Amino acid sequence: MNVHYLQHVPFECLGSIEAWLHNRGHRITVTRLYNNEQLPALDDIDWLIVMGGPMGVEDTTNYPWLSAEKDFIKQALTQKKIVLGICLGAQLMADVLGASVTKNPHKEIGWFPIQLTEQAKATQLGSALPTEFDVFHWHGDTFSTPDNAISLASSSACKNQGYIIDDSVLGLQFHLETTPQSALELTVHCKDDLSNSPYIQSAEDMLSQPKRFENVNKIMTTVLSYLEKSHMS
Repeated sequence: MNVHYLQHVPFECLGSIEAWLHNRGHRITVTRLYNNEQLPALDDIDWLIVMGGPMGVEDTTNYPWLSAEKDFIKQALTQKKIVLGICLGAQLMADVLGASVTKNPHKEIGWFPIQLTEQAKATQLGSALPTEFDVFHWHGDTFSTPDNAISLASSSACKNQGYIIDDSVLGLQFHLETTPQSALELTVHCKDDLSNSPYIQSAEDMLSQPKRFENVNKIMTTVLSYLEKSHMS
């Protein structure tokens, strides 16, 4: 498969996803939007991954390329591509699908558990995931669940943590791809987010247990295998 990803800032890259794609023999291409690189022709890709970033979905004044990116995502969804959105990526997908994207009551940064919804447990993906597990978060916004989507999970700080549409579209508010290096990059480049809050951990706490990253990366593999299977079926 040809897998294309959209990158919003240099320090939020594919993380553990990259090695999995290489090991599966998939071709990887990228549009670095922060460098004003051109978006590809949709006919050239099978799978679109939309990464995270510190900007908001309506921040087109500071990031004018967001408008073209949203049009591209909408076309990819219309053409029934596999689409995976992570954090900002999931928010952008929700936005073009007509759902609302708003400030969350709390910023959620660090390691906090999510719980699968009852609807998600009945799906093929949900049956392959733990009903509750710790994930890495770094977000201040949230989304409502798009029409025709199944709500995936929730947490104490954030009601909507993800959604699934037709086994081929997946939005994740949280991060499963994060590695110790990419988490370190976030603590350096987004350190102003680390205020005193019940749902914000210190950089030291976030980086203190490498096993956590291994655990979420394994779950990321499960998610990617599910999406790959949906393309093959």
